[in-house]
Amino acid sequence: MDRIYGEQPVGKDRFGYDWSGVKGTWFWKAPHFNRRTFFKHLGSAVGGYFLMPAKPMETVAKAAVTPINRAKKVIFVMMGGGPSHIDTFDLKEGPWLPTSYEPTSYGDVRWPRGLFPKLAEQIDSFALLRSVKPWAAVHELASTWVQIGRNPVSVLSRIAPHIGSVVSLELAQRGGDKTLPPFFNLNTGGGPGSGYFPPSVAPFYFGASGNPPSGTIHPDGQAAFDRRFALLNDIDAEARATGLLGAKGDEMLAFNANARQMMYRAEIDNLFRFSADERIRYGNTGFGNALIVARNLLASDRGTRFVQVNVGGWDNHANIYTGALNPSNVNSLGRQFDAALGTLLGDMKASGQLDETLIIAMGEFGRTISMLNTTAGRDHFLQQGVLVAGAGIKGGRALGATDANGRDTTDPGWSRNRSIRAEDIEATIYSALGIDWTTIRRDDPLGRGFEYVPFSEQNLYGPIHELWA
Repeated sequence: MDRIYGEQPVGKDRFGYDWSGVKGTWFWKAPHFNRRTFFKHLGSAVGGYFLMPAKPMETVAKAAVTPINRAKKVIFVMMGGGPSHIDTFDLKEGPWLPTSYEPTSYGDVRWPRGLFPKLAEQIDSFALLRSVKPWAAVHELASTWVQIGRNPVSVLSRIAPHIGSVVSLELAQRGGDKTLPPFFNLNTGGGPGSGYFPPSVAPFYFGASGNPPSGTIHPDGQAAFDRRFALLNDIDAEARATGLLGAKGDEMLAFNANARQMMYRAEIDNLFRFSADERIRYGNTGFGNALIVARNLLASDRGTRFVQVNVGGWDNHANIYTGALNPSNVNSLGRQFDAALGTLLGDMKASGQLDETLIIAMGEFGRTISMLNTTAGRDHFLQQGVLVAGAGIKGGRALGATDANGRDTTDPGWSRNRSIRAEDIEATIYSALGIDWTTIRRDDPLGRGFEYVPFSEQNLYGPIHELWA
């Protein structure tokens, strides 16, 4: 097979895939290929990350950049399953839409007030990105792509940290209280970790049940714990002095010390507790509880800078309007999402927290458009919408536009004049926090140079600064 590096095709290829914006990608030219294999790998390999040019990155001059630097913290809401963009953040009206959606205009934004009434009250606090196009429509692949900001099957993805770990490492250098872990991941038991970064910036997984994390007290009481912890420190000190602990010893000692700071401290435990009234105000759901905890953690200024809150259930292949996105049912997923996120925005705006906190809500992809499928649902689709709030962005508007059915981007709505990719959203998060998104680290174990945002040397991706216009 011959390898070709060059310009991308314009528009869609004969397989129906839109290659717009994939400039500078390796393409394989083969006389014969297996179509099943091609489709199997197309979603994961479309960026060509695993075929990066061999030119050493250190020989390429990096352009100077200026981060927007308006945020200090982040809440990242991961809407697992892929929410229907045309029923949520990029509302499209047609014979498929129930009247209970109550489409309402707020300035130039058309909004499903029946489904998201609480968010409608806060519409001046958020903006909508409607020209977002995911790279793949496969759940695990696309979800990981969003969280690490790069192709999960690329070479460097094997060591790539979660975006939250990058944020935690960068912001830790600015000092401040470090009592709490810098990165919490709520309502999940796993996902991308800290990659090759130190364990101190790994996600702290917690279910946000209304009780402190387990393990913050010892079953035999504090006195017994203090004795045993002192003994452990003595043993570690001796082993460290003789060199038995090795390089990992310092990391373990730091981990133990940080964990100890969270134990037997009422002021820390209280961050994870909330009253019944507050629980009800946020919708009395696991998602609402997690947003309360996220709010408390960031407001405490105890060291947490990045909180991911997961809310699944958006994989609505069937009965979408009578199930998950039923405006008439206050217990439907859409109404629960609205009650929790809308209340959070209102609370943070009232307290002043919203000014310094970037909030992003998105899934891994969107869903099929126009009329419903044969099971009254929507399937996977390569177009999506994203909600962005806080950190001084200009709210009450949408950036970018799609056609009448939500099939394709018709107006990118930002300076790069193409669809927005996951890497661009990653760059936006870094820029909002004052982090140089074009940073290339030279400490990765593969020795290839780890770019915070892939292809920074080629300037393929960048922040959506129009959010602050």
